[in-house]
Amino acid sequence: MFMRACTSCRGVNRIQACRFDRPISASHSLRAYISAAGHRLFSSSDTMAAEAPRLNCMGKPVDAPEATNSVVRPVSNAEKQARVRELMSASSGNSWDECWKEGMTPWDVGGVTPIIQHLVEQGELPQGRALVPGCGSGYDVLALASEFRQVVGLDISETASSQAKKNAEQHPRGKWVQFIVDDFFTYTPESPFNLIFDYTFFCALEPELRPKWASKMAELLSSDGELLTLMFPIDDFAGGPPFALSVEAYEKVLIPQGLMLVSCEENEFSVPARKGKEKIARWKKSSSKM
Repeated sequence: MFMRACTSCRGVNRIQACRFDRPISASHSLRAYISAAGHRLFSSSDTMAAEAPRLNCMGKPVDAPEATNSVVRPVSNAEKQARVRELMSASSGNSWDECWKEGMTPWDVGGVTPIIQHLVEQGELPQGRALVPGCGSGYDVLALASEFRQVVGLDISETASSQAKKNAEQHPRGKWVQFIVDDFFTYTPESPFNLIFDYTFFCALEPELRPKWASKMAELLSSDGELLTLMFPIDDFAGGPPFALSVEAYEKVLIPQGLMLVSCEENEFSVPARKGKEKIARWKKSSSKM
């Protein structure tokens, strides 16, 4: 047995340790193991070696695990992507929810998308109603929310939505957000949106679904609304998800739906691993379809 800190065991003024009796296999992420037990890691570390000193200093002794389990090798993004593709090809139930349950979410950067934080601070985004499809943990939903902008976070994964709701509980902007579990293609809101933000959603869809994605975006967007697309990964490779894309791939499906490209720039706020593979584009509805 060993001790491990997790967020679900945190008190208001103290951090408790959570005891697990099952051994950890080196082939699995410790984060996924903790998640399977209904808990979340307190730190971003995925190794016992990094966590033990912090707990010991706080008077929470850590049981020494056996040598084979002393350090669990972090799972790389490439390995996570491979596992995501395995789950997608299995096609058993909700594959995206399985990804979240296993902690196989390479698209999740663990915080607010930097360009969104910048645009919010600059006051450059439409107010009113906003939508973030494939919102995951809800970081961007909360960043966009304000008394002038009510935001809906949509995801097909119950696990992701539950995590997003937990993140919103103690967040100062939580009162202006709503998280919904639904299929983007069948989702029917009470009214259209003034702003829709798409990031790592378009690239998650099979390319043959892109025209349907564009049609749904046009349906969900108000007549004067704006579609904000953070394009990633701009690349050329086979397979997915994520599926490689280009500016032309967006234009091919959005222009026939009456959405015109207003601006498209390199994302200077990309996280290091995505530098050079992202563009931020803004789209508005034209007066009529082409």
